[in-house]
Amino acid sequence: MFDISFFEMFVIALIALLVVGPERLPKVARTLGHLWGRAQRYVNGIKADMTRDLALDELREMKQKVQEQAQSTKSALNLVSSELTQQVDQLNTSIAQTAQTVAQEIQEPKKSPAPESQISEQQKLPIN
Repeated sequence: MFDISFFEMFVIALIALLVVGPERLPKVARTLGHLWGRAQRYVNGIKADMTRDLALDELREMKQKVQEQAQSTKSALNLVSSELTQQVDQLNTSIAQTAQTVAQEIQEPKKSPAPESQISEQQKLPIN
């Protein structure tokens, strides 16, 4: 992260020793270590929060897409269902009309042809 060489670290440690003094230097170093750890945890927490927020946004987008697909599928199924219902109704109507016609024909027998004895010889066709 920071490009600090060993020599630069040695100079910083020497200046800290001179400014703080040898008796308080371990306590200051420990305090700086704790602060550095807290800062790292804070930064890592922020990164994790941002990652969760991004994932949550992606999930929301995916949920929206799935809901849109489900809605379009539902409307398509409703359309197909209504068309099938219309066709079934037409078929039922046609069957009912046919059944009614057949029932009428059964109830009203057709006039049977006259017996052969009543048919004149002229009306008969010769069979060869």
